[in-house]
Amino acid sequence: MTAARGTAGPDTGAAPGTGATAVGRAGVRAASGTDASPRPATAPQAAPGDVLARASGGAASGACPRPDGAESGGCPVSGGTAALRRARRRDRQVYVRAHPLLFALLGVVRRRAVTRLGRAVLVSGTEPYREALTRIPLDRAAAGTTGGAARELSGGGTLFDQEGGDHRDTRRAVAGDLGAAGVERLRPVWRAVLVRRLAPLAAGRPVDLVPLARELAGATVRALLGSRADASVLAEAAADAAAAAVRDHLPGPRPPGSSRAAARATARLEALLADGPGEPTAPQALRAMIAVAAVNTTVAAVPRAVAWCADGGLWEQAADERLRPALVDELLRVTAPSPLLPRVAAADAVLDGCPVKAGDRLVLVARHAVGADREPPDALRPAPPAVARLVFGAGPHACPGARLALAQLDDVLAALAPYRPTVLDARVDRRAALPGWRRLTVRATAAARPLTEDPA
Repeated sequence: MTAARGTAGPDTGAAPGTGATAVGRAGVRAASGTDASPRPATAPQAAPGDVLARASGGAASGACPRPDGAESGGCPVSGGTAALRRARRRDRQVYVRAHPLLFALLGVVRRRAVTRLGRAVLVSGTEPYREALTRIPLDRAAAGTTGGAARELSGGGTLFDQEGGDHRDTRRAVAGDLGAAGVERLRPVWRAVLVRRLAPLAAGRPVDLVPLARELAGATVRALLGSRADASVLAEAAADAAAAAVRDHLPGPRPPGSSRAAARATARLEALLADGPGEPTAPQALRAMIAVAAVNTTVAAVPRAVAWCADGGLWEQAADERLRPALVDELLRVTAPSPLLPRVAAADAVLDGCPVKAGDRLVLVARHAVGADREPPDALRPAPPAVARLVFGAGPHACPGARLALAQLDDVLAALAPYRPTVLDARVDRRAALPGWRRLTVRATAAARPLTEDPA
């Protein structure tokens, strides 16, 4: 039976994070630690010849009771309450080991839609969160925000610090590459990475999903922006730029040399992106910030989503073509790669009865707004898309790469589902800009044929 929503139990709070570009004042550096699961039996050697395609089937036979009491036809099942609790316990490590005091503070206020703490306004409710992004004028270039960090590091003009006509023009410039046709053009790039990186699973060997996600993101960015840099080197540079920016913009005294380190990391990334066959089609600063956003959110989200599937018994849902799109939405909702968006109000307003003054810091807790701390992922009873997609923001400044992120995670789950992998070892990344794993090693528990690049 599929567990009813909420059965995994709520978190005790949310963790700090960054905005959509993985840079900002409230960025997270997750602490390290080890969490190993029992080793499964080695999967037998499989015959070659299968294709990388959207996995289908895997439905359980018989009627599947729904949480509302209705019954449907045969349907994939989750691992139940205990499995989902285990999955949540593992996932919480990427937050609680980083900033336990801030985690506890946000846990105290999470049940209130809006909470004022001095000049900061913490926004956890779904509608206040949406309203803060769509109805309150925001200072896009204020210090301590995503846009402010982008402007400081790269001189501005990067989507993240723009308003009005400039923002619309820049957004149109990248819309084609990140729209439906653009994503399909890029798909063979990351599928090739999946074929090569997941091949050891068919031979019964473990695979670390963090370098896979890093190369997948780097190869996609390289193709998207026309760089000749090595995919893993490019991804590493984007991660370094984000981490340096986070250290430079954390609350409190700045570490000595943090501004220079952030500038050097950004300059290195821009130099790698400039190594292309022709003239760049977008400003270098914009290209750098797109790379930072794409790499860091992908590296944060993909391994965490896979861990949820492995620990929570969600591989049957991942294998079902009918359910996988909803599961992808649910996993991105629950992982909320950018769990906290730092913003600054540009005008007086009211949020859920709480007065907001121009200049107040708005701490938009995406994890709480989408119910990630309360409701486990469930493709049979998903959150409404209008809620789940809030992890990408809302309004004219919503993340333009949402379609790309959804397509990549869909293909990752389709490729992994036949193997039914389990987690062997996990270590939290203590220096990353977004909460995530430094290592997440999995091994197959079911035999499957090796992937090829040809889609079914």
